[in-house]
Amino acid sequence: MKKTTIILLALAIGACKPAPKKEEVKEEVVSEITKTEKTFPQDLVQVFEAHGGLATWKNQRTLTYELPKKDFTEVHTIDLWSRKDRVDAPEFSMGSEGEMVWLLDRNEAYKGDAGFYHNLMFYFYAMPFVLADDGIIYGETEDLVYEGKNYPGIRIAYESGVGASSKDEYYLHFDPESHQMAWLGYTVTYRTGEKSETVKWIRYDDWQTVEGLVLPKSITWYNFEGNKILDARSNVPFEQVTLSKTTKPEEFYAKPENAAYVEVKKN
Repeated sequence: MKKTTIILLALAIGACKPAPKKEEVKEEVVSEITKTEKTFPQDLVQVFEAHGGLATWKNQRTLTYELPKKDFTEVHTIDLWSRKDRVDAPEFSMGSEGEMVWLLDRNEAYKGDAGFYHNLMFYFYAMPFVLADDGIIYGETEDLVYEGKNYPGIRIAYESGVGASSKDEYYLHFDPESHQMAWLGYTVTYRTGEKSETVKWIRYDDWQTVEGLVLPKSITWYNFEGNKILDARSNVPFEQVTLSKTTKPEEFYAKPENAAYVEVKKN
C-alpha cells in the first residue's frame, strides 16, 4: 500500500508541474519503482503466473468471501492494499482497522481468539499471492512426495517482528507441470511463543477463477504422522467470492461504537 501510494503521489505531483519539468518527474518515478522492486525466486514467479499473475492481484482492492459454518455463515471482507479486514456473522463481528483489532459480541457468542482469527483464513485463502509480502525470506526445501508424485517447494520464513507470528514458517509446494500451488505446509507459534517443528498440511486442488485470478474454491486439511501425509481431515469451502478494484469507506473497517479492542499477541 505504501509503495503504491508513493508512486501515485509522485504521478499526481508531476501532473501539476509546468511542462518543462515533466521529464525530471518521470525520472523520479522510474527511480522509485526501481528502488522498491522486489525479486522473487523463479519458481515462485511461475506459481504467481499460473494463478493469474501478481500484477493482476495487485490491481484488485477489495476481496470478499463467505465461510459457511455449521449453524451460520461468516462474511469476510479484506482491503488488499491496507490489509484492514472485517468478519461479520449473525451474532458477532470483528475486524482490524490497522494495528488494532476489535470485537463486537453483545451476547458473548464468540468463543475464539479474535486477535488470532480475524485475518487467519484470508492468509490461507490468498495463497500464493500473500507470499509476495514484504519481510519474507525465501529458501529451499525438499520435494513433497504424495502418492508417488514429487511436488517441488519453496520455504518461507519471516524477518523478526513481521506479522503476529514471525517465527512461523510456510512450505509452498507446486505441481511441476502446471506450476499451480498444490500443498501448503505451515507451523504455528502464535499461542506458545515458541518455534514449532510440527508442520501441518493443507491441500490446494479445488480452484475457481475470479477476475482472471485462480483462487481456491475450497482447501482441505490433512492428517499427518511426522513428515508423512495421511488422509483428508476437514474441508473448508469459500463461497460467493468477489474481487473489486474499489475500496470500502474507512468507517466500514473502523471499530463500531459498542465493540471492544482485543489483545493481539505478537511473537
